Amino acid sequence: MASLWSSLEQGVFNPQKKRLLETVRVWKTGRRKKMSILCLVVDTFRPMQPFLVKVKVDRGEQYKVAYRWPLAELKLVDGKTLDEASLDFDLHLDKVYKWTTNSLDEKKTFIRCLWKLSHRYLAGSIAFVNVPSCAAEGRQRPQEDRKDPAEAESQEELSMYQEMTPKEAADVLKLMEEYEPLVNNSVAFAEQLSNDLHVLDEANLRAIISSEKQVTQLMSNIDEALAEVARVEKTLQIYDELLGSVKQQMDHIHRENSLLHHIVSNKTRLMDEILFLTTQLNLSREHCDALSQADLSSPSRVKACIAAAEALSLCMNTQIHPGYRKLQSVAEQLIMFETLKQNFESSFISHITNIFELQGNAQIPFLAQPIHKPSAPSHALHHEELVPYTPLMAWLRKANPVLFCDLPKVYAQNLSRLYDREIKAFFEQAKTFLLGRRKGSLQESLEKPMAMGSRQQSRWSLPGSREGQEHTSDKGNIIMILEQVLRELQPLCTTEQQFIEKFFQLSHDAADLETSATKGEKSTASPEDPPCIKPRSQLEEPTTRLLSEIFSCLEPELRGFLDICNKIHPFGCLQVLVTLNDSIFERWDSSSALPSSFLNTILGNMLLLAKNSFNKCIGTLCKEIEETRMPSKLKGGILPSVNRFEEFVNFSEKVFRTAQRRGELDKAHLRLASSVFSSINSLPSANLKVNTDMVMMENFHHIHCFLCQKMIHCLEDKKTEAKQRYSKHMKKYIITYLGQPLEKLNNFFEGVKARVAQGVKEEEVSFQLAYSKQELRKVIDRYPGKEVKRALEILYRKIHKDLSPEENLLPVVWHTMEQELIRQYQEFEELIQRCYRGSGIAMDFTVEDLLSYFSSITLSSM
Repeated sequence: MASLWSSLEQGVFNPQKKRLLETVRVWKTGRRKKMSILCLVVDTFRPMQPFLVKVKVDRGEQYKVAYRWPLAELKLVDGKTLDEASLDFDLHLDKVYKWTTNSLDEKKTFIRCLWKLSHRYLAGSIAFVNVPSCAAEGRQRPQEDRKDPAEAESQEELSMYQEMTPKEAADVLKLMEEYEPLVNNSVAFAEQLSNDLHVLDEANLRAIISSEKQVTQLMSNIDEALAEVARVEKTLQIYDELLGSVKQQMDHIHRENSLLHHIVSNKTRLMDEILFLTTQLNLSREHCDALSQADLSSPSRVKACIAAAEALSLCMNTQIHPGYRKLQSVAEQLIMFETLKQNFESSFISHITNIFELQGNAQIPFLAQPIHKPSAPSHALHHEELVPYTPLMAWLRKANPVLFCDLPKVYAQNLSRLYDREIKAFFEQAKTFLLGRRKGSLQESLEKPMAMGSRQQSRWSLPGSREGQEHTSDKGNIIMILEQVLRELQPLCTTEQQFIEKFFQLSHDAADLETSATKGEKSTASPEDPPCIKPRSQLEEPTTRLLSEIFSCLEPELRGFLDICNKIHPFGCLQVLVTLNDSIFERWDSSSALPSSFLNTILGNMLLLAKNSFNKCIGTLCKEIEETRMPSKLKGGILPSVNRFEEFVNFSEKVFRTAQRRGELDKAHLRLASSVFSSINSLPSANLKVNTDMVMMENFHHIHCFLCQKMIHCLEDKKTEAKQRYSKHMKKYIITYLGQPLEKLNNFFEGVKARVAQGVKEEEVSFQLAYSKQELRKVIDRYPGKEVKRALEILYRKIHKDLSPEENLLPVVWHTMEQELIRQYQEFEELIQRCYRGSGIAMDFTVEDLLSYFSSITLSSM
């Protein structure tokens, strides 16, 4: 019961500021399954009013108030029968409720609480029928005091036996100590105690007889006190009845004041709501006229329409209670707003669509005017004509997004026709400027480089030749015209992009996408790729889709113009690549350029095409270098492939002199250098009549000197490799010709070294028949000093004849040969000392003689 009471108080009545007085579990008579709880509660604030509450228990053991009646509505309480064994009772409220309780005690307690509340708060206005007065007032009936005599006697006997107090126990112990000799004799001890008890009874009787007068006086005083108490109770009852009527009057006043407060509050709220509706849903007559007429013919009337549309939006966007919409005046006002909005939307869309169509059909004003450079048209006047309608476009986007979504498409369809004519005319001008300095028609100008490309010498002509001079002029013209084209396209596309983003409110939709795409670029872009080049899928936003439709012919026309630039010069793709790279990075670094502009995307795609064209050109060049067949009558000198490589490097370095990125060029240089090295290394298989080591030495030396002059960082490894190969082939060339002046002597000592390498002891080599001392003397006798000098002179003349004068390698080769011959002479001397010790054998010339021979030959040739 305690848990039920606390649950009801905390979960149901405390939040309602009610105090629980009594509960009883009941069910409707005849319906045992549906259990409910009747509760008697009273307010915790003044005026305090009692209530009868019916509480139900749901499936989740949660208590929920089902009904609540003010106790003043209770008219009658029927206990059903005077027999207290009955568990049924009736409550007469708006109708008769018949209840049955679990227990008779709960029924009595509940009815007793009803009786008390009726007399305390309702002046006994509730009638009680078939309820004993003693049960209602809380007193026991006289019958309950009449009990069976035997039962009363047994209860009286039980009440005589009580537990001793500590004082009584101490007295008993003291008495037993006093009569300790008699304790062992229980009969004597009992007699002694009986005698003492008679003595005490006698003393008590005497005391009572002596105090009889005092007792009589005390009883008289008690009777007087009872009479006075009855008189005071009667007076208090009268006061209580008076105060009860005053309390009822005060409670009535409290209720009246509360009702008045509610009336005033309701009137205030009603007036506020009326003022709110009349103020917020009111559209002035001027605004209504402006919207209904929809006159957009002058700037002042456009401003009036803008103000009226904004006022209409404020009225229509006002948040009102759904119930207010059922009011006739409010409904009529909302219908009027919707009608004005729809009519103005139709008029505005018709007006703006007409402007789009007029702009799309406009003529190109500059076609007949003489111009000195390619220039793109300006759309500033078109934009200025549409800018005043920007607020109305923003209003239409919020008011009717479905109709607004069609306007960008209509704009793109009409303006694309104008841009197609202007862009095609612009690129025609650019092509005329690009090819105007060359003789013949446009077709002839394109066919001439193709015919020249079929001839190897013309294709790889040096800048100093006639064709090279013509190509140099083309180079400057290509870069100048292409830069001018890109400079003209930038404001054209950027201005259009900024306009449509502002006019059609597109920048708000794409802001999040651009931010994420920019973050993605910084984390994934390679060092050589421009940061503005992004996959097309990342830019598929409303702005880009609209610009793609407006500038539908820009990318094809630009691609065709770049193809012409590639065709009129053998290395036109290189110039296009540099110009596009510089333009993109210049736009990216510029503060005025949009980071995700449409033109950046177009130029990024063109840059990818330019890179592909450049890579194809380099691949073709590498293939031609590697597959070039050397003529069998080649007399040495610098190979054509080396000249081609040198020409390309010189040309590319001039073009890339101011370029911001050169990653593609570095890769091309490495590919071409590898192809040139491969071409030089294939000379031994060409069956040339000249010494291949000499030719390879000269070409690698030429490449090394050229790379040292250019100082290209990416070719440092190739420069080192060229030097190593140049030294290697020079050594092989020297060794090949070194054996000619001392051929037999060289062959003899090679045999000696071979015997020593096979395990023959050095002192036993002279005992070999083929390498005896006599054989050594014969070989040495064949090479006196004059014969050696004559052989060196013949060798010098042959080397001078073989080497090309352009490289000037004769002094280097002759000096290296001198050092090698001296080293070989010293090796021969060492072998003679080791293998022919004590034989007295020595060569006919010395190191000083060899130095003098080389010096005299060098001086005689100067």
